[in-house]
Parts: sequence; C-alpha cells; structure tokens
Amino acid sequence: MPSTITPEQALAVLRKAELLFTPAQVQSALDCLAAAVTTHLEHCDPLVLIVMNGAFIPGAQLVSRLQFPLQVGYLHASRYRSSTQGGEIDWIARPYPAVTGRIVLVFDDIFDEGNTLQAIVEEVRRQGAVETYSAVLVNKRHDRKSTGLTVDFIGLEIPDRYVFGCGMDYKEYWRQLPGIYAISG
Repeated sequence: MPSTITPEQALAVLRKAELLFTPAQVQSALDCLAAAVTTHLEHCDPLVLIVMNGAFIPGAQLVSRLQFPLQVGYLHASRYRSSTQGGEIDWIARPYPAVTGRIVLVFDDIFDEGNTLQAIVEEVRRQGAVETYSAVLVNKRHDRKSTGLTVDFIGLEIPDRYVFGCGMDYKEYWRQLPGIYAISG
C-alpha cells in the first residue's frame, strides 16, 4: 500500500524522532529472545510463522539465531494499513504452510493492544496447531491490552509511544532502520 506521506515528510519525522534502542541494544534483545526460544522449542520441530510486514526484518534476524531444526512460514494480517490507528483485522495471507498438527511460534514485531496478535493466535489454533507460542520484538507498556492473550517471549519493553524501526513503520517508511525510534511530541 502506498504511503500517505512524501519521502521528505518521512525524513523530517526521523530527524525529530527519539532513539529509544540503539542497533546494538536491538541485537542484544534478539540474542536473548533466541536463547529463550531455544530453551523452550529446540526439541519440538516448530514452525515459526513470521507476521508480515512488520516482523519480516526482526523475524529473519531471530530465526538466523535459532540453531536447531525448524521450518519458517508467514502470514499477513494487519489492523493499520499505513495508518497510525488500528482498525478491523485484514487477512492478506492466512498462515502458510499448514499448521495442522504442528507446534507453532508466531513472531510479530510489537505487542501493542494485542488485537492483531490475538486474532492470529486464535486462527492458528483454529487451523489445528497442537501448541501455539507467541513472541514479539517489543512490548508496549500500557493498560489497553486485549484480555486473554499472554505473549510467551518478549525482546524489549517500550513506553506507550508510537515507535518505528527494526520492522515497524511510520506510514510505510523506516522499517529498515536497525534501531527503534519514537515519534517526538
């Protein structure tokens, strides 16, 4: 989906943004996340489903750290679609490959309110996964979380601000940044 801002506007946002986590801090968090996932899933032959588009970059970095047999797939569900406000769940691509009879780890970029991740986990279970785990690069601290969802593996804790970088976007820009930034103001 095309962005609603120009590249110049995106650059202005980055120039004013606050760096919350340096690239080194993000890499360290991914190392810790990989260690925790390994401890729990290294003997389970899991299917790791990466949630597009936000978890594509950190998901690739995470799975490259998992030195045990696993398979990688994807799904694409969104509530944001270039906006900074979430809406209804939009299933662009359901989980692939099939999850029936599998132990599945769903990896997403951020656990904000949790509506998207909860819908994804419920869909994976509905499709027949025998066990489902969830992991996120960042958990946003606030009291607006969905009830009934607990994330199993968390890399970083962030304040209740709009963040971008390391997979997360600002109106479809800046996913490629190695650090995590917060919009100023």
